[in-house]
Amino acid sequence: METCSTSFSGNMEDEYEKFIRRMNPPRVVIDNESCKNATIIQVDSANKHGILLEVVQVLTDLNFIVTKAYISSDGGWFMDVFNVTDQEGNKITDEVVLGYIRKALGSETSFTSSMRSVGLTSSKDHTVIELIGSDRPGLLSELCAVLTHLKCNVLNGEVWTHNTRAASVMQVTDEESGLAIMDPEKLSIIKKMLCNVLKGSNKSKEAKTVVSHGVTHTERRLHQMMFADRDYERPDDGSNENQRPDVNVVNWYDKDYSVVTIRSKDRQKLLFDTICTLTDMDYVVFHGNVDAEGPEAYQEYCIRHIDGFPVNSDAERQRVIQCLEAAIERRVSEGLKLELCTTDRVGLLSDVTRIFRENSLTVTRAEVATRAGKAMNTFYVRDASGYPVDPKIIDSIRKDIGQTILKVKGNPQDSSLSSQESPNRFLFGGLFKSKSFCNFGIVRSCS
Repeated sequence: METCSTSFSGNMEDEYEKFIRRMNPPRVVIDNESCKNATIIQVDSANKHGILLEVVQVLTDLNFIVTKAYISSDGGWFMDVFNVTDQEGNKITDEVVLGYIRKALGSETSFTSSMRSVGLTSSKDHTVIELIGSDRPGLLSELCAVLTHLKCNVLNGEVWTHNTRAASVMQVTDEESGLAIMDPEKLSIIKKMLCNVLKGSNKSKEAKTVVSHGVTHTERRLHQMMFADRDYERPDDGSNENQRPDVNVVNWYDKDYSVVTIRSKDRQKLLFDTICTLTDMDYVVFHGNVDAEGPEAYQEYCIRHIDGFPVNSDAERQRVIQCLEAAIERRVSEGLKLELCTTDRVGLLSDVTRIFRENSLTVTRAEVATRAGKAMNTFYVRDASGYPVDPKIIDSIRKDIGQTILKVKGNPQDSSLSSQESPNRFLFGGLFKSKSFCNFGIVRSCS
């Protein structure tokens, strides 16, 4: 009887929350007048766990740069204010883009639909392959070669590495049909062969391959995969400690919050990475302040666990710190940036990564995209020995691939390792590290 009563009470509470959200749909205000160098986007809504991440995800997917943010979600209401610019640092003035923001964040139906995009939904256009295993030299090239051999074309995907582990989410199609791979036998072969490549000779570390027909938010899925793989665990030997982001967690007993402060080098999607990790760890952000107008970003969050309690042990505090450090480090893109744009074809990714490997270049991160039949891929590469990338090697590779197809973004001399880094970089990359940061122990009050 008690179980039925609890269930009935829970259903009533869910229905009440739905009613409140229907009566108070999200309200979006876009202001291009109040700030001279940024567009201000304000979102007011009935509160719900995860809503902050969904708003940040929409802004991130539009490739906006968040220079400032104010977050407040105490009680049943949620209010966020973001100062954003485009990639060139300009205000957002395109009416089509502004209309999309209002539609994506402003209506209850479209907003909840956008929230569902974080999970897995059915699709027959492509097959999603998730890979996670130990990082090692030549891994990316080997995986691409297997997919080409099995007549699979990689449409979109990302590769991340951290703390000797590698993870990737790829969208692939069948070479003949151009659609998702539906043959169960072929899917089984793909899974088996890719898993064998991931395992390599390292039988002590787990490798995992998941094949599905669906659409997922790639970057959030990569965070979830690496978090589940416990990539945040590292030897407690103090190595590279000065290169880590400065993350601190203290309890604010008067307000029953835990206050998280983060100082790190600013980069694109930093806010998404930290909010994503806190959300997936089941923490709720009640107040927050973000300032990323300079080269260094400062983030401050007042949090509680979803059970209503602040961080209540030193072990939990250390875990929050380690997980946030890992979330920031996973996406740090060290090395020379190369952009490839050409007509897509089966085997293109395999050929390009093979050429990199043959020229002793290490790919530290990769982004693969296909738009209207065009492959638009980004690679971050370094010399495998840790020395600066030789411009002559880059020139030779560009001649092989095509001068107009492969373009260099940045100076090859900037891709050398810092003096404190190990030159042992793998093809999927090694342990990504930020530059040294100042210690910061001040906790400001949350209003």
